[in-house]
Amino acid sequence: MKQMKTSMAAIIVSTAASAVFAGLYGDTPDAKHAWAVHDMNRPVPTRVTAEPGKPPSDAVVLFDGTSLDNWESTKGEPTKWRLADGALESVKGAGYIRTKQAFGDCQLHLEWASPSKVEGMGQGRGNSGVFLMGSYEIQVLDSSETAVLPDGTNLNPNYADGQASAVYAENPPLVNACRKPGEWQTYDIIFHQPVWADGKLKYPGSVTVLHNGVLTQDHWEMEGMTTHCRRRPLAQHDTKLPLQLQDHGNPVRYRNIWIREIPSRYANTTHGGPAASEADVMALRRQTAAKLFAAANPGDANKAAALGRLLEVIAYDKAESYMKPVAELSDAYLKDLSGLDKQKLQDRKGEIIGLRNNCNVLTRNQVVPEDFKLKTELQRIISENGLEKKK
Repeated sequence: MKQMKTSMAAIIVSTAASAVFAGLYGDTPDAKHAWAVHDMNRPVPTRVTAEPGKPPSDAVVLFDGTSLDNWESTKGEPTKWRLADGALESVKGAGYIRTKQAFGDCQLHLEWASPSKVEGMGQGRGNSGVFLMGSYEIQVLDSSETAVLPDGTNLNPNYADGQASAVYAENPPLVNACRKPGEWQTYDIIFHQPVWADGKLKYPGSVTVLHNGVLTQDHWEMEGMTTHCRRRPLAQHDTKLPLQLQDHGNPVRYRNIWIREIPSRYANTTHGGPAASEADVMALRRQTAAKLFAAANPGDANKAAALGRLLEVIAYDKAESYMKPVAELSDAYLKDLSGLDKQKLQDRKGEIIGLRNNCNVLTRNQVVPEDFKLKTELQRIISENGLEKKK
């Protein structure tokens, strides 16, 4: 990526909270984007630390090998699953378990292992499942031998939408990344729940799965809620529900389970994306413009610097209370330039060209018209005095 060019006025951090002047550079805010491209006023992400092999600093650790305290039966009773050698192991007949805490959109990491002793075929071989919000299953299964060999045989036939890392009963994995029975395997899952508005489905939700580091579900959009043999349509439910693990009668083990809550794809209403709201965008733009204007100091003796700051303000909001001082300061600045001889204009060509470039950004983005007075007059001065001529 190109490094941001330094504007004619160095980056100025204003006294108003979160107001930063960085010069006009990228495309300006518009009806769907509250921030300019490369906007220095745009909030920076929260810092999260993530050491290799450890949960991120903002993760909720659901199982670390020492306790079942975060889990219960689906009836709200203590789980009958067992803690064995640092693993959470399903017990036949104990039923599904769920987290005591509820979650919605999330990043989920877990490790699992099917039994070392191979018993059964197909769905009877190391079967369990990860139920996101209790309703959307990512299959856990020993599928290591579910593959068509060169001679056409398959040592462990099974239906494709039910093998390891399938969105059960909906979508097979892109590839079979399963390890041998008894070996620890990883799932890294990014899940976005369906979004409803006024009882109507806006977005079906999606899931991305990496199985042992291999992409097996690529932003699969949900078609329904998990069931067996039938298609069960999506239905509205609470926005946070417990994560469940399935007891399917096989002693499947789990370890290193952690989860991070992430924003809904529809949570962002102020900058791009499917939920951008012009009203919310404009409200944030007005707020940013007000903070910048409060720090703009139009009475600065350095008219060029003050004018540059005011031009940045109107990139966010063209309210008359901002446009009027722009016009007044522009006239005053141009009047000052009109009294300078050619040499003095040469001495100030950096600021003159910089302001003209700022105007170019505004006209390019239709913030001001092509015949914007400041731009046309500055361009005239630049052309008549050869300020852009190469020596």
